[in-house]
Amino acid sequence: MLENFWFNVEYGINHVLDINAYDHVLFLIVLTVAYTFKDWKRVFLLVSMFTLGHTLSLVLAAYGVVSINGAMVEFLIPITILIAALFNVFTAGKGAQKEKVGVLFLTTLFFGLIHGLGFAREFKMFLGDSDNKIILLLEFALGIELAQIIIVFIVLFLGYLVQTIFRFSKRDWVMVISAVVVGLVIPMILNSSFLS
Repeated sequence: MLENFWFNVEYGINHVLDINAYDHVLFLIVLTVAYTFKDWKRVFLLVSMFTLGHTLSLVLAAYGVVSINGAMVEFLIPITILIAALFNVFTAGKGAQKEKVGVLFLTTLFFGLIHGLGFAREFKMFLGDSDNKIILLLEFALGIELAQIIIVFIVLFLGYLVQTIFRFSKRDWVMVISAVVVGLVIPMILNSSFLS
């Protein structure tokens, strides 16, 4: 029983930390780069909204409520990352991340739904004919959340180092990281099979 639990949690962790599917990591980077450790509650809530969206779309797919056009989802995922990165570029240093939570949280939830759909096909194969779909989903979601917390911690820690030791301004840090992510996702969008 515990063995299965750890297997499913680990599967969630590996899903996020998979070096070949780094879109999840890129999204987390642009989601958290504008924050510091003192904003940890807000960051934790944002990341949890993303996990919630991701899990919801897996529930809908697992129970056959939604069917997915894989090419379109693969195209939309880097679009969500691009939007989040551009938001950072245009609002860096303007304190937009301190704004009312509503829009930011709902957008993150929606982006989580899209990212979850990108994984739905593989997840359905993972579920197979299991009777315990919800348990599997929750264990998997726990793994995702743990991996996301690790990534968020690394991003916040690097931000802390760069801003305290190397005296980068917060604005420059946000701009540079977001610009790098923009540079990484544009080829993902252009090479999408949805466009070809």
